[in-house]
Amino acid sequence: MTLIEMNRPAPATPATLTRRERVVLANLAEDVTLEQIANRLFVTRNTVKSQVRSVYRKLGVSTRADAVAWARQAGLGAAN
Repeated sequence: MTLIEMNRPAPATPATLTRRERVVLANLAEDVTLEQIANRLFVTRNTVKSQVRSVYRKLGVSTRADAVAWARQAGLGAAN
């Protein structure tokens, strides 16, 4: 096992995401802005930005489209 492989985080599963991260991820699948998500969740835009960054880090993705694709592949829908 190489040093890079040892430092690579384990693949994310739906269980590794917090409940709030799953809610934010479900909202990312919709055509809404971070500001609109923040309003829906009664938090600030910066809070949503932090949660999105955390989701991206846990999933090992860097774009909204990749995060949404991961969620669909994992079977996460808007209700989760």
